Amino acid sequence: MTKRPMIAVWFSCGAASAVAAKLTIQRYAATHEIRVVNNPVVNEDPDNLRFARDVAVWLGVEIEQAINPKFPSCDAVEVWERERYMAGVAGAPCTRALKKRARQAWELVNKPDFHVLGFTAEERGRHERFVRGERENVLPVLIDAGLTKEDCAALLVGEGLALPAIYLRGYPNANCIGCVKSQSPTYWNHVRRHDPLIFIERAEQSRRLGARLVKVKGERIFLDQLKVTDKGGSLKSLSFDCGIFCEEPPQPGSAGTEARA
Repeated sequence: MTKRPMIAVWFSCGAASAVAAKLTIQRYAATHEIRVVNNPVVNEDPDNLRFARDVAVWLGVEIEQAINPKFPSCDAVEVWERERYMAGVAGAPCTRALKKRARQAWELVNKPDFHVLGFTAEERGRHERFVRGERENVLPVLIDAGLTKEDCAALLVGEGLALPAIYLRGYPNANCIGCVKSQSPTYWNHVRRHDPLIFIERAEQSRRLGARLVKVKGERIFLDQLKVTDKGGSLKSLSFDCGIFCEEPPQPGSAGTEARA
């Protein structure tokens, strides 16, 4: 029997990548082998695990894990500590270690022919930059379907799936809580209000490692210098999603631009 080409769907525990997996299965399962793969990161909201289980049932497939053997703990805090670096112009080491390297290790063994990521209709530019800079064999299933992030969330709710709890606490994406790629004072004050212990942990580690993670009025400062009254862009305008396409850097001036350590 001729081996069917394989499509790897990279599921990030977010609404968009869940819907991308569903559309991929509906469109390609008759002709392709579909593998849904997640890069686990322990710093995400614990409810992401519940959401992943619900999505697996909804999809009718197992969600596999891709883990970097050098970081079996899947802990961003450990990555920052070992690298002595949190985020900068070259990106964040947690992205490279827990996303990109983990994906490459999985690909080396499984050799997929195509990839599907959670790029939505409003992210066509990010998709195109990823294709130019990373790989060409990416199927833009959500873009082709014209689905936005809001569309994906509404579709899941309509299917009876409870969205990840992190969305309900006002975070824009199902990323790690206290994502070091954000410089926004609005975001970090949101973390301080909703997850104060994580804010304290990030503030302590970033100060110790010399990482000025937040920008206020054009100046980079430490988190422990951030005032509760400091504001930046609104949270809904932030556009850093830590799916596999975290490798695609934000554009200059965006709320997700990296902070130099």
